[in-house]
Amino acid sequence: QFQLRFAPALANKPKSNKLSDSKPIDPFENPPKGLFVTDLPPSHFLILNKYPVIPNHFILATKTFKQQTDLLEQDDLEAAYACLKAYRENGEELFGFFNSGEASGASQPHRHFQFLPVESMRSGIQEGGNWDVLADCLINTPEPVLPFAYFANPLTKDPTPKDLHDLYTSLLERCEAVAKRSDDKNSGLSPEKMPPFSYNLCLTHQAMVLCPRLSEGSKIKANNGDLVGPILLNGTILGGTLLVKSEQEWDAFRNDEEKLKDILLAIGVPPATDAK
Repeated sequence: QFQLRFAPALANKPKSNKLSDSKPIDPFENPPKGLFVTDLPPSHFLILNKYPVIPNHFILATKTFKQQTDLLEQDDLEAAYACLKAYRENGEELFGFFNSGEASGASQPHRHFQFLPVESMRSGIQEGGNWDVLADCLINTPEPVLPFAYFANPLTKDPTPKDLHDLYTSLLERCEAVAKRSDDKNSGLSPEKMPPFSYNLCLTHQAMVLCPRLSEGSKIKANNGDLVGPILLNGTILGGTLLVKSEQEWDAFRNDEEKLKDILLAIGVPPATDAK
């Protein structure tokens, strides 16, 4: 089940200039002291998100510049899992996600994971409402059917960095197989080079899930027939959360749940019976 959240901060979020030859401003090169949280040795640090979609939305970034579109390394996944583990040891849960490629909802080229406290994700849900982190449901048997293809695996207890990276590359190869069916221009993966497609990754203490992306989003029709948007979706979709940045978008979805299905169909690779 998906929840719809109104996140007006997204309207103020700058988009990296991907097509310009000039060097874009890197918000993670010298993060403001007011946003900096802590170092995470040896290669990462934590900062608060300047444009949070919910309270305590934070970011794990690499200390040196690495491309968001390149393959993740063992230390990236090790640091990401360390955040999940630290929260869990304090009785809380985190949802982590990573956006890679132009169709993924990524906004910055400097490599970074984003994290949302699950309790904050639940805030505002009406009493009696039934919502759980989608990713944790995707490892059930039989696997739930979504409007887009995805690949999910449960995590073992205290996985090693190599375990996490092996699982990541395995799921990424499965994403590539279905992405190639949708775009025969794609070529194979090679070590340390960027995957030839966009994807979202999410990480919880229970699961790792990846989904290939074909589109960042689309416009939708409001009740009066006007086009609103575009609605741009990122890795929060794997948490069962769809974020909108304006009241027009909010009203359009609230009054017609079919629009949610339509946009989820538009952003990903259609599921296939042999995709799992």
